Amino acid sequence: MRILYGVFGYGRGHATRALSVVPELRKRHEVVLLAGGDAHDALAPEHEVVRIPTLRYEYGASGKRSMSRTLRENVKHVADVVFGGAAYRGLARLVRELRPDVALCDAEPWSHTVAARLGVPRISFDHYGVLAYGRPRIPWGDRLRSLRDVLAYRALMGRPDRVIVSSFYDTGSRDARVRFVGPILRPEVLARTATRGESLLVYFNRGTWQLTARIEGALHSLGIPVIVYGTDRRGDDGRVSYRAPSNGPFLDDLAACRAVLSTAGNQLVGEAIWLGKPMLVTPEHTVEQRVNAAAVERLGIGRSVRHADLDAGVLRAFLAEVDVYRETMRGAVRDGRAEALSAIERFAHELHRPRAVPARRAWEPA
Repeated sequence: MRILYGVFGYGRGHATRALSVVPELRKRHEVVLLAGGDAHDALAPEHEVVRIPTLRYEYGASGKRSMSRTLRENVKHVADVVFGGAAYRGLARLVRELRPDVALCDAEPWSHTVAARLGVPRISFDHYGVLAYGRPRIPWGDRLRSLRDVLAYRALMGRPDRVIVSSFYDTGSRDARVRFVGPILRPEVLARTATRGESLLVYFNRGTWQLTARIEGALHSLGIPVIVYGTDRRGDDGRVSYRAPSNGPFLDDLAACRAVLSTAGNQLVGEAIWLGKPMLVTPEHTVEQRVNAAAVERLGIGRSVRHADLDAGVLRAFLAEVDVYRETMRGAVRDGRAEALSAIERFAHELHRPRAVPARRAWEPA
């Protein structure tokens, strides 16, 4: 079976899911990867990837996410998807040539849209489905924002034929098309043996803005080794080490650290749970990450703090409780990789039909 796999390019969590399932899928199927941005950079060292555009958040001088900048920088990409711009047309030509049996789409709007318009069956495979298809606990203050975000997500992704939601917590769903699976763990994660080191591992997906001078000073004040990923800096500054993005070395540091400070991305939380690493999460300014952060506290596997409130006192209080969080983590361990692979293949076979060359429809851009 031929699978077109579109991976959203913002952050590395989407690419990490792909790195987990693609090697196994390729044992039985032909898989064509599409990705842009951070996902392309993470996937390209190991796989051939067709580069496509990506939507992304933009930040202001203060380090906070800027809605105006985000809208301004992304409007041209949204127009390309909706109205059939150059990137859309290039991908449509590729899809007609490949004639895929199914499209597997990780929150990636170009693959979702092209596949839908050309009649290729679609399987949605991401974490955002916890909001779009699940029933999570959302504070009243976030409910209107959640509705806005879900409507935007559905407008770009459409209505897929099947849905797989990967999450370290399960919210349930009334939709028969939806299946929840655990965090997707890479073979490289499963192969590592966790040790109890002394270092604090820090990961910010946009560290240039998120690692402020105040937070950096707090890290220096801890008096323990700190390893930082996600900034443009490299090398050591006292006991703080700044490292380049990586797959293997990052997992080595994750397996050997004492605890993790990061944004509240689902993928890293799942890997930290597996390796028994308590987390202090500072969610990005999105409903999804605030829901994730609340789940971290609800499960008792770490603590959540607003970015503006993160200081040396919060860090020390968190580190003093890591043994308690680590013990609680034992009951939250789950490997969703096998579950996801089973669901992908079952759904793909359910949706499979004889392959035909999708013809260009009269209304569609050439």
